[in-house]
Amino acid sequence: MQDFVSFWMFSGKKVLIIGTVWPEPESTAAGSRMMQLINFFKGAGANVFFVSAASNLEFSEDLQASGVQSQTIQANNSSFDGYIKSINPDLVLFDRFMMEEQFGWRVAEQCPDTIRILDTEDLHFLRNARHKASKTGKEVELFTDEARREISSMYRCDLSLIISTYEIELLTGFFKIDPSILHYVPFMMDTISKEDEHKLPAFEEREHFLSIGNFLHKPNWDAVRYLKENIWPLIREQLPNAEIHIYGAYASSKVKQLHKVKDGFLIKGRAQDAKFVLKKARVLLAPVRFGAGLKGKLAEAMQCGIPSVTTLIGAEGMHIKKEWSGTIKDNAEDFAESAVSLYQNRQKWKRAQQTGFELFNTLFYRKEHEKKLLEKLDVLLGDIQNHRKKNFMGSIFLQNTMQSYKYMSKWIEEKNKIDPGL
Repeated sequence: MQDFVSFWMFSGKKVLIIGTVWPEPESTAAGSRMMQLINFFKGAGANVFFVSAASNLEFSEDLQASGVQSQTIQANNSSFDGYIKSINPDLVLFDRFMMEEQFGWRVAEQCPDTIRILDTEDLHFLRNARHKASKTGKEVELFTDEARREISSMYRCDLSLIISTYEIELLTGFFKIDPSILHYVPFMMDTISKEDEHKLPAFEEREHFLSIGNFLHKPNWDAVRYLKENIWPLIREQLPNAEIHIYGAYASSKVKQLHKVKDGFLIKGRAQDAKFVLKKARVLLAPVRFGAGLKGKLAEAMQCGIPSVTTLIGAEGMHIKKEWSGTIKDNAEDFAESAVSLYQNRQKWKRAQQTGFELFNTLFYRKEHEKKLLEKLDVLLGDIQNHRKKNFMGSIFLQNTMQSYKYMSKWIEEKNKIDPGL
């Protein structure tokens, strides 16, 4: 990627990323995705700045060591105005729509020519609508206040990065959003070579089932609980000596209470090296019942040569005509049956593994996605005013909707001066 075109575009330019949280690439797919974007901008020659109002957690990436200038900022505080004006970035990336709501008006006010990019990570309104539907048993309702907030944020930005083809189709087809303000950017990863394939442990060298995922993410906790109550007993009926190893950061006491040695259901806590445990296990189980975007563990599973059993939501945006590195099942009985078959049948396992390699290289080819993103940003950098004229709805949202965020923020700032505890 580090060619003449990329350095012509970004050499000497400044990119400011406003993060919802500090990235944790070893714990979350969102953290891994953020580091891919950071490395993309760094590779294109940009000076990258990262700020967040959140606290650094135990497993946060050391951005300073990666050559990224980073610091903590305050929400609802005019000190940010001076900070961003002093940097005067060429491009600002908002990490999820909540950051655009909080800081977007300040960026537009202090640096009106700066390109504003929204990285959605996944569509939050879709994930939460599915979560609500899973609890109530009703149909998924997409016309929600959160959908209005998130889509308004997309209109106010010059471009929104969308991680899933399904979400692109939902936004352009169902919500009729102009494709010119959306850009498809899935995971950006290096391809798996034949040499890489041959280095992976074989079927006979692997054992146990595996589940992995950060427990602060609600779909992960729901999936593990569903495994324990509905799927694992059916697997143990057929494989009485089978074990499933559950890995995930931030396991609460209610997660740890699921640990049962006699049932082969073992809570292992955070994996120090996710790829290491993925390469040791034989089959990954991911009964994801709600969520959105792409599932990082399923992409890494393909990369590590471990077939998986998941749901339609789990495989969303990651399969091609329902071709999958394993099987896709939504019913608990079918899910368990497929898991047992995949675990025992070497030929079926090998075919699933090979399908995973092919899907991974087709969907997540880093150089292709970086090239397309560079081309899109080149257009914005070349004539941002013309681009904004074509997004007239965005100017309406920016002028009217943002006033409410602006004056609410100023009101909170004044209240905090009187009582900092508020």
